[in-house]
Amino acid sequence: MSGTRQRAWFRRWWLPLGLALLLMAFQPRPLVISDRTQAVQTVLDEAQHQYGFPGATAAYVLPDGTVGVVATGLADRETATPMTVRSRMLAASIGKTFVGATAIALAQAGRLDLDAPISRYVGDRPWFARLPHHADITLRHLLTHSSGLPDHVHLASFANAVSRQWQQPGNPFPPESLLEFVLDQPPRFAPGTAWAYSDTGYILAGLVIEAVTGSRYYDEIQTRFLTPLGLTFTSPADRRWLPGLAAGYMAADNPLGLPPKTTTADGVMVWHPGFEWTGGGLVSNARDLAVWGAALFGGQAMPGDYLDDLLQAVSIRPDSDNVQYGSGVGIYRRGPFGPVYGHGGWIPGYSSSLRYYPDYQVAIAFQINTDIGIVDDTTPVVPDLELRLAEQVLKGRIPANQPAQTN
Repeated sequence: MSGTRQRAWFRRWWLPLGLALLLMAFQPRPLVISDRTQAVQTVLDEAQHQYGFPGATAAYVLPDGTVGVVATGLADRETATPMTVRSRMLAASIGKTFVGATAIALAQAGRLDLDAPISRYVGDRPWFARLPHHADITLRHLLTHSSGLPDHVHLASFANAVSRQWQQPGNPFPPESLLEFVLDQPPRFAPGTAWAYSDTGYILAGLVIEAVTGSRYYDEIQTRFLTPLGLTFTSPADRRWLPGLAAGYMAADNPLGLPPKTTTADGVMVWHPGFEWTGGGLVSNARDLAVWGAALFGGQAMPGDYLDDLLQAVSIRPDSDNVQYGSGVGIYRRGPFGPVYGHGGWIPGYSSSLRYYPDYQVAIAFQINTDIGIVDDTTPVVPDLELRLAEQVLKGRIPANQPAQTN
């Protein structure tokens, strides 16, 4: 057999087989009702009563694949529809974990270079030369928020545009139009010299991925992750009708001028969520997010040893290395339960959290169908719930790097 035919045969048979065996080894077990699940239910019920949010879901995945999922409160206050474990919400910036994973997969396959200038991939676009420091930005800069690009989401010009155009029937802000808000703007810093969160950088990363693959970003993650890992409740937030979506609630005086409820009486979103795209861009539920976190941060989301690349990070503060950011992943080096990997998510009407505790090999996720009391940091709903859920799920478990006590 010639070398060319051998390589083709290997790609056709052994690579799919290797991926299949890897994913079979990870497949989570059926949902269970256990004392641990009941304890998580109590935590969620108590938090809903304490903070007064409409509803929430939470899920965990244990090292043996056991999955626990609970729900509390209402998915829609006006219709008194209960929140269930199947309820879906916009996952917001947790979607960045899929962008980072896709870029790492393409780099491992030799299809792109994370540390090459992005001009190699999108330098021919008419807007490219108007990006701040366009010649020096790499894909890794974009993925780690160290590019120095402004963040269009927090610009007054973007807020004003959304408040004027959200009622349009289609998506008023396709990906490349989002870049227009930062063109010819001064950079926040030179690439690679500091850290500042930028959704704009992730929109640009999505365009790089599509330029390299020649396919839609959403098709890439469907083939690479959503289908193989059985993430059946996760899909693109690229339309107004998103089946199973819980209504989201926000302040009436929100800065984007959006209605205080995200859905109409028939469950259709009143504004188009597609403008988030690779800044987040997914609708999901707690079960899928926890399963995804367990697979991704457990090293089983794709073939190969990819965690070192995924977790290659920059510090978000120059005076401390405790909180860092890798390729679509926030990293807390030290905490009450050791290191933590994950991401938070906020979009008008919804708040989400995904956390993975590598010392315990446990993933925990939750979603809440409001952003009231969360976006202004006056009410510590998210960090408080993260801590309380971790205390219950990890209770009695021995860290993987600590030997069990023997009598």
